[in-house]
Amino acid sequence: MAQAMLRSSLQGEIEADVEIKAPATKFYHVFAVRPQDVPKASPNNIQGASVQEGEMGRVGTRVTWNYVLDGKPKVAKDRIEAVEPKKNIIKYRVIEGDLMKDFKSFLFTVQVTPKQGGHGSVVKWNMSYEKIDENVAHPESLLQLCVNMIKDIDKMLV
Repeated sequence: MAQAMLRSSLQGEIEADVEIKAPATKFYHVFAVRPQDVPKASPNNIQGASVQEGEMGRVGTRVTWNYVLDGKPKVAKDRIEAVEPKKNIIKYRVIEGDLMKDFKSFLFTVQVTPKQGGHGSVVKWNMSYEKIDENVAHPESLLQLCVNMIKDIDKMLV
């Protein structure tokens, strides 16, 4: 399910493919248009999601996420980098918050693809990043949080 790809000692990429029952467009809609639904679906992982500037579904929009990682409350302030509704892709770049203490850059890419035969979808959750130094761990626990959140959102949607 999860795989890590290392480009150098500081740069990395980690991703997971998660099969869900919900239609691709419905799941994509949550991240592109209705982030406020994420904490309702996955309250153990995400405590809040709010638009700070701009309009959801548009490049440049800023979203603040409050989440719990390894039992500790965290904050990520993201900017939407890319939106491709026809391909159900959205990219969020972390610009402020707890992740920036350990990473020079951090990009989340969410792509939702309908499964063959029309029953369910696959969510590809990708994180590419550059660590500030070699002592920073690869973000496996954050990827697991995202996988759990995907499953929770799927339960809400079906």
